[in-house]
Amino acid sequence: MDSTYDLMEVLNHIDPSDLEYQDWINVGMALQHEGYSVDVWDRWSMNDQRYHAGECEKKWRGFHGAGTPVTGGTIVQYARDRGWTPPYDPGTALDWNDTVSAEGVVVDKNWVEEREVTEPGRWDPAGELIKYLETLFEAGENVGYVVKSWKKDEKFLPADKGAFSRTAGQLIELLSQCKGDLGSVLGDYDPEGGAWIRFNPLDGKGVKNENVCDFKYALVESDSMEIEKQHAIIRELELPVACLVHSGGKSLHAIVRVDAADYSEYRKRVDYLYDICKKNGLAIDQQNRNPSRLSRMPGIMRGGQKQFIVDTNIGKESWAEWKEWIESINDDLPDPESLDDVWNNLPELAPTLIDGMLRQGHKMLIAGPSKAGKSFLQIEMCIAIAEGKKWLNWDCTQGKIMYVNLELDRASCLHRFKDVYQALGWQPNNLKNIDIWNLRGKSRPWISWRPC
Repeated sequence: MDSTYDLMEVLNHIDPSDLEYQDWINVGMALQHEGYSVDVWDRWSMNDQRYHAGECEKKWRGFHGAGTPVTGGTIVQYARDRGWTPPYDPGTALDWNDTVSAEGVVVDKNWVEEREVTEPGRWDPAGELIKYLETLFEAGENVGYVVKSWKKDEKFLPADKGAFSRTAGQLIELLSQCKGDLGSVLGDYDPEGGAWIRFNPLDGKGVKNENVCDFKYALVESDSMEIEKQHAIIRELELPVACLVHSGGKSLHAIVRVDAADYSEYRKRVDYLYDICKKNGLAIDQQNRNPSRLSRMPGIMRGGQKQFIVDTNIGKESWAEWKEWIESINDDLPDPESLDDVWNNLPELAPTLIDGMLRQGHKMLIAGPSKAGKSFLQIEMCIAIAEGKKWLNWDCTQGKIMYVNLELDRASCLHRFKDVYQALGWQPNNLKNIDIWNLRGKSRPWISWRPC
């Protein structure tokens, strides 16, 4: 058995109704391979409306060993894909030469002052929900929500997929006329369990990630610290929060603008968002990564407590503005210095490379029209530095040089160097000082380049 993780615990982070048939089979095969009983698979599968008594045992008997068995790692990966992070994930070991980055650190949670969360003075359930819908959705966008709940281990959970085919405009119109009776619009909910709503618009056909038609928002939630501290950190981080909702329990639900173009970009942005929150002391519930995730619905009672909107449109106005601000916090730029402080103790100049023209570590740009001889001029400069001779009228310090050839084929470039040597009448005594990198016709994505 793979003892790295307790797979029974890992399964608690996977909703079987969210899996395709083959993925469900893979879970059973992995459990069998790791030595668990069919009862574990059967009990977990009961959480899916597609469950049929006896089916797990029937499939279990048909599993046979394969050249590449399905292992417990498959279950772990399914859970990771749905936002689960192992509580004792060892991460990646640092090398002696690695540095610990403080990039993105804005808040010192040890010094953060708590920020009070105030309940609305006048309780208007329909008004709360209308405000939420108007803030997050366009009138024609489909909204998903769940009002039915069931209790498991003293915790209320959504009992079904809920509704997903009504638009924000339709709901707002009905709520405006319901005289505070949300049940007449949404269906009755259990005031002990509360109700939930999805913060991204759906296509009206389902509630899975593939049914999300616009990846506007992500959920930031932390239930492991005091609500007042959560509130303070969210504010100090300037998160681009469209709507901040009190869950009626131990947490605030921040609906954060990410404005991703697609699911792939959404995942990258949520990873970045959660990483910044973690660095700043906000312990994020990692299960909330999915764009189709449910959040707490404002205007609802839950165990005697209100689920209500704390604020809307706080922090930076957009994801782009917020990210730029975060990355500017730790840009490692030097502080300004007074010229008076250094006037009598000026630093040494960098050594000369081309006398009167260029110092080591500096940059020089050669420009001119096509066929003006720029390439020959640069090759002559390379040779002059390699041999320690004059380039035009300037003395060069001898040293190694690399010529990056993006223009000519390899043979033409090499012949051109020899032609220039011969035209100058110089002996090639220091060819070892010249490296040529022929890159014509070669390409790599820019993101894969690394500085030497």
